[in-house]
Amino acid sequence: MITVILVIHLLLAIAMVGAVLLQRSEGGGLGMGGDGGGGGMGGFMTGRDTANLLTRTTAFLAAGFMATSMILAVMAGGGRSSEPASIMNQPVKEQVVPAIPEQPKAPLAK
Repeated sequence: MITVILVIHLLLAIAMVGAVLLQRSEGGGLGMGGDGGGGGMGGFMTGRDTANLLTRTTAFLAAGFMATSMILAVMAGGGRSSEPASIMNQPVKEQVVPAIPEQPKAPLAK
């Protein structure tokens, strides 16, 4: 299941990059307008219609990207317990104090 959502997530990311690159920037960019300025779409849509379509498409793709991001984040943390883990909630272990070593005995006489 996570693989399917990950593939959808990647396809949304690629489509969103494409939609953003097709939009006309102030410098011209890769935008495809119907104003005869760069190939265009043959008068199919006006420049304003194309901008509105690309803006809405980008918004839809961004919403899908965010949704799949959240779903993937929830699925990645699925193996954890429902209670938040904190070191403050863990029981205190008793500390083991090492025994005091004995004093060394006098060396044996030979």
